[in-house]
Amino acid sequence: MNPKCPNCELLNYYPAQTCVRCGSGLDESANISFKGRFSKPSIAKRAAVCLAVLIATVISFYVSLVYSADALAPEEMERIDASIRILEEKGFTDEVRLLRHVAVFRSTDNWLNASVEKENAYAATNFPFEIVTIYPDFFKFASDDVEGAAILLHEAKHLEGKDEKEAYEFVWKNRKRLGWTSELYSRSAIWRETRKLTKEYSPILFVCDFNDYNDCTEQ
Repeated sequence: MNPKCPNCELLNYYPAQTCVRCGSGLDESANISFKGRFSKPSIAKRAAVCLAVLIATVISFYVSLVYSADALAPEEMERIDASIRILEEKGFTDEVRLLRHVAVFRSTDNWLNASVEKENAYAATNFPFEIVTIYPDFFKFASDDVEGAAILLHEAKHLEGKDEKEAYEFVWKNRKRLGWTSELYSRSAIWRETRKLTKEYSPILFVCDFNDYNDCTEQ
């Protein structure tokens, strides 16, 4: 740092002790005044840096979730697409948009899912990262594309940020609209499991003694 003369304000070469023009001493106070022209970063700049770091962290986290899991095989993705088409035909527009244009489908657990112990599952969703993991049981137990659509409809509610209670309620209340009825699927493992879990999460739907299984949604 070149010291500035406090008398004539000439910038002198370091490490001069006296000014070459007027001979005044170049004390420490002169250097302090010279330092004043170096301003600290503004609050806006600091906030921008913090925001950039935060965004980079979130993107890195998302990428690690996606690439720590395997993609679906082409034939598996074809079955997913067939089930999404059924949802589209039945008018589930918002859910179809999320599944087609927002969700990223994977076939194995990412590192976050793998760290959580879970029971048998057909699919799982990481919200708000919109990653849907389709497990082998989806393809093993879904008797047709309608049952696949029922599972994806459940996951679509998670893509919206809904919890398990809301997701099970929505699917169960809309099963007839989907074409997933007891007349056709009452012996299905997925049907029985969904009815059981819906009753656990939302018992208020099953207090009507005058309907089969006390199901208040039956007409």
